[in-house]
Amino acid sequence: MEWFGDFWATYSSLIFTVGVEGLLALSIWLTLACGLLSLANAAFMCMGAYVAALITLKLGWPFPTALAAGALAPAAVALAIGVPTLRLSGVYLAMATLAFGEVTRVIVLNLDITGGPEGLNGIPLLTEWWHIAAILAVVIYGLARLCDSKVGRAFEAIREDEVAARMMGIDVDRHKLFAFVLGAVIAGLAGGLNAHYTFFISPREYGFENAVDILTMAVFGGISSLIGPLLGATILTLLPELLRFLHDYRGIVNGAILVLVVLFLPTGIWDPQRIRAWLDRGRGPR
Repeated sequence: MEWFGDFWATYSSLIFTVGVEGLLALSIWLTLACGLLSLANAAFMCMGAYVAALITLKLGWPFPTALAAGALAPAAVALAIGVPTLRLSGVYLAMATLAFGEVTRVIVLNLDITGGPEGLNGIPLLTEWWHIAAILAVVIYGLARLCDSKVGRAFEAIREDEVAARMMGIDVDRHKLFAFVLGAVIAGLAGGLNAHYTFFISPREYGFENAVDILTMAVFGGISSLIGPLLGATILTLLPELLRFLHDYRGIVNGAILVLVVLFLPTGIWDPQRIRAWLDRGRGPR
């Protein structure tokens, strides 16, 4: 098993990142599933990371308690800002949540307790691979059950036609707020896990670029099912590593791949209906 030890020593950080990015993609999938174009997930991840890290650093509380606090803090903020913000839709909601993310980053940047622009150093390395695997499994199971429930069907109805959903008696505002808050919980968990395996966090990690990356993972993979965001997060995390041999050109190739997928697979690389149609066409007429 020496080869496995070498492999794990080299790629464990990358594997951890894939798991965390998968959680982030699922967090934004929740809001997209309800027809919400929100870019606040990077800010929620930032809150989760800093709250969890400060609790272990300053208070010495157990890791599970820190993770729980890192999930609840962004949930409380999402609940507070969701009521007025979710009255908006489309690009206006995206702009409002993006502005919220920038305000969050600037606040963290100017607080002494967060380390300011220098960030937090010396965070205990408490995250193990099975922590990420277990939380990811619970989140996937919970969201799968949610999709098959009355709430999941309400999400789909709201995404397809909000006016028709209201006429059917669905409480649109409450369902949107639920999706927004639950997405914040998952993003906060991802932030807490990330902070405790990177040793160091900085406000620069949670800006506009990170918010767009989270959205790109979900859209790239496809939002028709839970597999899409997970697949998108895995591919986009591994792609720079796989293209390392291209050196200075890997950024160009990475961008070209994204453009081609958007042009020719607008519903993402994982679309069950499209895959089913391809399989039926491959079988030919009976």
